[in-house]
Amino acid sequence: MKKTAKKIKIVTGIILILLLLGCTTVLIKGYFDGYFHSAESLQAYVNSFGIWAPMVLTLIQVFQVVLPVLPGFFGCIVGATLFGPVGGFVCNYIGISSGSFIAFHLARKYGVSFVKSILSPAKYDKYTGWVEKRQKSYLIILWLAILLPLAPDDFFCYFSGLTKMTYKKFFWTIVLAKPWCILAYSLIFGNVI
Repeated sequence: MKKTAKKIKIVTGIILILLLLGCTTVLIKGYFDGYFHSAESLQAYVNSFGIWAPMVLTLIQVFQVVLPVLPGFFGCIVGATLFGPVGGFVCNYIGISSGSFIAFHLARKYGVSFVKSILSPAKYDKYTGWVEKRQKSYLIILWLAILLPLAPDDFFCYFSGLTKMTYKKFFWTIVLAKPWCILAYSLIFGNVI
């Protein structure tokens, strides 16, 4: 079990690092090629990569949920800034929701030892104690964590996989609660430019 968790963590980390390095390389090249003179020229540069640009953002958002090292709102801001409110929303919603389902499934399939290997021991202990004290109201807490900005919803996706919550209930929680925060980020930061 620990070997599987470690392999998943390593593969996810490598993919995330490669995606971030690729994005950084593209942005540095764009900077030296003079695409940072205005927001419009930066958007034009990013859009010149066609379908690959939004796909990369979507994948980054998937992996940042599965291996929570980056705050999800950062990707939401980047997506809305680069692809506008609608494009940013679509990329972020698909990526974050997919990552949430993957985290739930991995926790359900591999159990406590897997979740402990993904999260730091301090965070695991903190959230385990917190969840155990609120078992009867857990669905409401999960709903609010998914709905509200800056809540530790990535961690709750893993903990939900350890509970008796059904896939169906988790699915509907993500589908109905997740879009609102992402939509708010998309509208706010997509119109900043």
